[in-house]
Amino acid sequence: MSPRSASSGSGPEARPLLVFSHANGFPAGSYRKLFAMLGEHFEIRAPCRLGHDPAHPVSDGWPQLQRELLAFVQASAQGRPAVLVGHSLGGFLSLMLARAHPELARCVVLLDSPVIAGWRASALWLGKRSGLIRRFGPVAPALRRRQEWPDVQAVIAHFASKPGFARWDSEMLADYAETGTRQRAGQRVLAFERDIEARIYATLPHRLGRLLRRPPDVPVCFIGGTASQELRMAGMAATRRLVGTHLRWIEGGSHLFPFEQPQATAEAIVALVRQLTAP
Repeated sequence: MSPRSASSGSGPEARPLLVFSHANGFPAGSYRKLFAMLGEHFEIRAPCRLGHDPAHPVSDGWPQLQRELLAFVQASAQGRPAVLVGHSLGGFLSLMLARAHPELARCVVLLDSPVIAGWRASALWLGKRSGLIRRFGPVAPALRRRQEWPDVQAVIAHFASKPGFARWDSEMLADYAETGTRQRAGQRVLAFERDIEARIYATLPHRLGRLLRRPPDVPVCFIGGTASQELRMAGMAATRRLVGTHLRWIEGGSHLFPFEQPQATAEAIVALVRQLTAP
C-alpha cells in the first residue's frame, strides 16, 4: 500500500474501476475486509487520508477536499469512468465530484451520506455561522478523542469497550486499530488527526440540497443503516428525491454499518452497481 492510496485488483482490464472514499476519521486501510470482498468484482482504489494534504486544506463546504478527490480519481482512472463509492464524508465528496465531473463517474453509491436540505440545511448554516457547531454534535467529541495507546492491542481494547464499536466485525476493528493508528515515540497514535477530523465536521457543506435542482448526470444510489442516528437527524426526504428507487437498507446497521456488516454492505454495493450500470 502506498502512502497515498490503497488498492485491490489484478489490472485495469480485469474489473471495472471502483474508487472508494472513506468516512471522516477512518483511513482507507480500516476497510480492508470490505475491499477484499469488493475486489472480487472491481479494481479498488482508495485515497488513504483525505484532508491531510497541505495542498488541499479543509475549508467551509470542502472545495479543497473535492479537488483532492478529483486529483486522485483522475490519476487512478487514466481515462476510465469509475464507480464512485463513499461512506459518510466520502459519499458527499463522491456526489459533489460526480456533479462537477460526470465524465469521471459511471455511478455513485452513497453509504449513509444523506443529502441535507430544507430547514436542516438552514440550521446547519446557522450553527456554522454562530460557532455553535463546534460545541455540539460530532465536533466537540472529535476534539476530545483519545489519541495515544501503548500498543495495537490496547487500541483494540479501548474501542471494543465502547458501545458503538462493540458492534463491529472483529477483523475490521483490528484493521482500524492497525491502520487507523501509527507508531510514534513508542506509542500508537491516531493516524487521522483529530483536529482535522473536527474541522471536517465543522465545515460540512450546507448547500448540498441544491444538487436536487441540477442532479449529477450519472445514476446515484443510497445504502443506509436502519439504526443510523445520523440519518434520523439529517432526514431522508431529499435523498429519496435524488435516488428514487435505488435505495437499500442494512438491517440494524448504524452510521458505521460498513464496519459492522461488511458482507451485507459488499453485497448491496455489487447489486446496486450492477443495476445502475446495466446496458
